[in-house]
Order: sequence, then structure tokens, then C-alpha cells
Amino acid sequence: MLEVTIIIPNFNGLSYLEACLGALKRQSFRDFQTILVDNGSSDGSVLWTREHYPWVECIELPENIGFSGAVNIGIGASDTPFVLLLNNDTEVDKNFVEQMVQGIKRHRRAFSCSARMIQYHDRTKLDDAGNYYCALGWAYARGKGKPADKYKKEEQIFASCGGAAIYRRKLFEKIGFFDNEHFAYLEDTDVGYRARIYGYENWYLPEAVVYHVGSGTSGSRYNQFKIRYSSRNNIYMIYKNMPLPQIVLNFPFLAAGFAAKLVFFTKKGFGREYAAGIKNGFQICKRDKKVDFQLRHFSSYVRIQAELWRNILRRFTDK
Repeated sequence: MLEVTIIIPNFNGLSYLEACLGALKRQSFRDFQTILVDNGSSDGSVLWTREHYPWVECIELPENIGFSGAVNIGIGASDTPFVLLLNNDTEVDKNFVEQMVQGIKRHRRAFSCSARMIQYHDRTKLDDAGNYYCALGWAYARGKGKPADKYKKEEQIFASCGGAAIYRRKLFEKIGFFDNEHFAYLEDTDVGYRARIYGYENWYLPEAVVYHVGSGTSGSRYNQFKIRYSSRNNIYMIYKNMPLPQIVLNFPFLAAGFAAKLVFFTKKGFGREYAAGIKNGFQICKRDKKVDFQLRHFSSYVRIQAELWRNILRRFTDK
């Protein structure tokens, strides 16, 4: 039986697929299957993949249902103990899959493990060394833009970056899958946050190396789509994962954090989009029923709260 299914969500990513799939073909570890979930691409991605990489299973969707919806379909189509999510705009090291599988096996309480992501076009710099979230309401990629030779320690992180992460498939059935409402952005932090509430861990694996172009679908680091969905999803994520007393406790930090972001994006010309995303986030919260505080998770809430405070300092020191 195969051990892992690699799931690649794709939307008009034809220009990236040669590097992505070619690197998978050269893996030292071969006990895996690959599923490309295509979000209604119009660039011939599926036809090209079937012609050049016939060992890749393609699932064609009639329209773009977002990252969350696509990977959920891929997870549902898999039957392996582990699923490995991989962005289409990546090129992995030859030992990548082997390191990911071995890593999650080492940590029995792990829900997920995240790779060491290096910038594709400047391989002297990191792209992501684990996702973090802090009491200011800020999600951030540790190490982004730092020298690529840093962050060599295998350690626990807040959540894994869904661009290159491995998950225990059976745990999705316990904690829930990626939230389709997120569509894109923060869906990986949300599911990692949820796993933490249930008492599971997320780990960073520095020996699992992947080179990442970044913004391969949205087009740039800052754009209207990304900023609006990020602020929207952040409000929704807080609402879902923090019990009311915890929201009250963090309110001064959250208010300061969102205000600072509003000023930041206003200076970049995206203040209106950021504010619109926040408004939309509250609209979703009003529509959806909040999950009540569960006493059995009390110790997890306490540990997470301490980490949310520590991560404020971590955000500015990047340690």
C-alpha cells in the first residue's frame, strides 16, 4: 500500500508544472501517488499534464472553487495514511518526499509537518520556515527574506504552510477539513490552529527543502484579491477558534494589530480593500454559528494563549 498522496491544486499554472512535476519524478522516495486538482483552468494544464506526466491523476473541476475546496477534493480522493499538499509553483529537492514522510512518522502527535521553503528566484533567501500567529491577529511566515542557511532546527511551529506540508489524513476526520469558506489564504493557519485546540502538534522539517516562486496564482505579494481575502479570513478564523473570553482577553491586542495593518495597507494604496475584507469577515461571522467553548480543550486554549503572546515578540525578533 502506498504511504502518501501528493495533492497539487492548480489554476492556470501551466508555466510552473514542468518544474513541479519533473522534480517529483526524480524523487529518491517512490512510494507515493500524485493528484493534480485543477480549478477550472483555461490554459490547457490538464491536457499538458496527461500528455507529459501520465502517472499523475488529474481531477478536473468545472470552476475555481479555491485552494481549500480543491485540496479537500484531493484529500477525499486519497486513501493513504498521509497526504502532502504542494503548490504548483514549486520545485522540490530530490529527497523532499522522503524527508516529509520520515519527519511526520517521528512525531506521533503531529497533525502536520511543514517544509523549509526557499525563494525560487533567489535561493540565498528563505520563503517560509513555519507559519505563526500572534495576539495582534497577525499571521506570518517565519524567516521570510532571511538568509537561507538559517532555521536549521527541527521544532514545533504554530501551523504548517499549506504550500508544502504533510498531514495525517485520518485526523481531518476528527478535527474537520480545510474550511471551504476561506477559499484562499489563512486556510492552512486555520486548520493548524484547530489541530492545536484538539491537542495535536505541527512541526517544521528543515531537511525537507522546496523552492517556491510565490503568488503563482494571485500574481503578486500585494493585490486586491489577496488583501481582501486575508483580512476577511482573519476575522473569521478568530471567531471560529477563540472562545468569547479569549477574544475579550485579546481584544486590545487585536484592535491594535488590525489598526496597524489598516494604516500599512492604506499607505500602499489598499486600505479600502483591507477594510472591506474586515467588514465581509464580520458578515460571515454573523451568518455562521460560533462553536461554543469546550471544557475538554481548556488546557489547549491556555497553551495557545501563552503562545499567542510570545509570538508577538517572535514576530519582531524573528527567532
